[in-house]
Amino acid sequence: MKYDEVVETLASYIVKKWEFDNGTKNIAKLILKDSMGCMVKSLNNNQCKKMLGPVENGAYVERGIMVPGQRKGLGLLDASWNLGILVRWLDYNDCFLAEEWGHPSDNLGGIIAAAYHQAETGNKITVGDVLNFMIKAHEIQGVLSLCNSLNRNGYDHVFFVKLATAAVVSEILGGNEETIKNTIANVFADGAPLRIYRHAPNVTTRKSWAAGDATMRGVRMALLTKKLDEGYPNILTEPDWGFNANVMNDKNITVSRELGDYVVRNILFKADFPAEFHAQTGAEAAMRLSEKYNGRLDSIKEIRISTHESAVRIIAHKEKLTNPSDRDHSLEYIIAVALINGDLKTEYYYDEYHNSHPEIDQLIKKMKVIENPRYSNDYLDPEKRSVTNAVQLIFSDDEASELIEVEYPIGHKFRRSEVEPVIDRKFRSNVTGYFNTNEIEELDKLFDDEEKLFDMEIRDFMKKWVK
Repeated sequence: MKYDEVVETLASYIVKKWEFDNGTKNIAKLILKDSMGCMVKSLNNNQCKKMLGPVENGAYVERGIMVPGQRKGLGLLDASWNLGILVRWLDYNDCFLAEEWGHPSDNLGGIIAAAYHQAETGNKITVGDVLNFMIKAHEIQGVLSLCNSLNRNGYDHVFFVKLATAAVVSEILGGNEETIKNTIANVFADGAPLRIYRHAPNVTTRKSWAAGDATMRGVRMALLTKKLDEGYPNILTEPDWGFNANVMNDKNITVSRELGDYVVRNILFKADFPAEFHAQTGAEAAMRLSEKYNGRLDSIKEIRISTHESAVRIIAHKEKLTNPSDRDHSLEYIIAVALINGDLKTEYYYDEYHNSHPEIDQLIKKMKVIENPRYSNDYLDPEKRSVTNAVQLIFSDDEASELIEVEYPIGHKFRRSEVEPVIDRKFRSNVTGYFNTNEIEELDKLFDDEEKLFDMEIRDFMKKWVK
C-alpha cells in the first residue's frame, strides 16, 4: 500500500541493508561508550534512582533484560524506560542541533532493550548489530530535525525519539517494510507531547525522563502494530485530521536530504563538562576567562554574551532558577559557575550549591545576552552547524577583557581529533565511584578491540554493566 512520501522514505531506509564504513562505525562505537558512561553516572542521582525499576512495583521478570542499577531482569517496556532515562537524565549524552534539536542516543533505550529481548528468543544479535540499528535511529531523528521544528509549534523534540525508536524496533522485532510503515503511521497518529515541562515556570524533572518515556513508547507502538498490522496511508497529508494540518500548522513535514549516515558523522559529543549544548561554547569561553580574571570577579560591571537565536529563545533570559532542571538549561547560570570555578560539574546545579553561592546570582544580574545574526545563520548552515557563543567582561574601571569567541564545541566534527581522548576521560570519570578500578579497566578494554566488541552478543555486553 502506498503511504505518504515521508513514511515511504523512512521505511525504505530502515529495510535497506546498510554497510556503514569504518569511520562511521568508529563514531558509533564512541557514541555507545559515551552513552554507557552516562547511564552509570546517572545512577548517582537520587531523583533518577527513584524512577528506576519496573513502573509497576515488583514487576520483575525471570530471565528479563538486565539494566545497570537493577539486579533483577525487566520486561521489554520497563527495560526501554530504564535504559532511556539513564542515558538522558543528566543531559550529558550526544546531541544534534538544527531547526529542531535533540539527543539521538536517547533511542538506545528502546534499541538495546529490543535487541536483548530478541536475543532471548534465540536470535543472535551482536553489539555490531545494535550499532547499525543505532546509526539508523540517529539518522531518522536527526534528518527530521533539519527542517522540521516541533518546538515552534509548542511540541517537544522527543516525538522524534519515539518515531525513530519505533521504526528501528519494528525492524528488530522482525517487521517487514509494510509493518514498519504502519508502525511509523501509528506513531504520527499518537502525536507529540507539549514542551511545557522545559520552560519556566513549569520546569520539572520530566525533561530528564521524557526521552526515556519516548523511547519506551516507540517500542510499545512497534509491539502494538506487530499484533494488528494496521496503519494510515495519508497520516501526514489528510487535510482535516492529518499530522501536517494539526501538529505542523499546515506545514508539510519533510525529509530534506538522502538518508545514510550523515547524523552520526555530524554528531555533537558533550565534552567532559555537563551543559545544555547551546551553552557548551559559552561555558568553554567562560572557563578561558576564569583562568585570567578569576580574582577580579567582584569588580565586574557587566558581562556581555553574544549567542545564536536558538540559545536566546530556549536557554537565556530566565527570571527564576528554582531547581537543577532550570539551572542546567540556563546560559547565564552555566557561564556564571564556569567563571567562578574554571570548570563545570553536575553538582553545581544542585540546590545546596546554588543556595550557598550567592555570587552566582550576583554575576547573572550583570549579564547582557544578545543575538548575533551571523551566529544564528552559521548555526543552521549545513556546512558549518556551529554553536557559537562569545563572552566579554567589563570591569568597574571600564577596562574590558578580551572577547572570547568559541565557534565549535569540542564535540563538533570540526574538532573531531580532540573528541576521543575527551570521551575516554569522561567515560572513566562517569563510571568511577560505581565500579572499582579493576572493573573500570575491564569495561574500558571492551572498546579497544572493535572486531571483538562488534561480534559480542548484546546480552553478554549488557551483563557486564550490572553489579
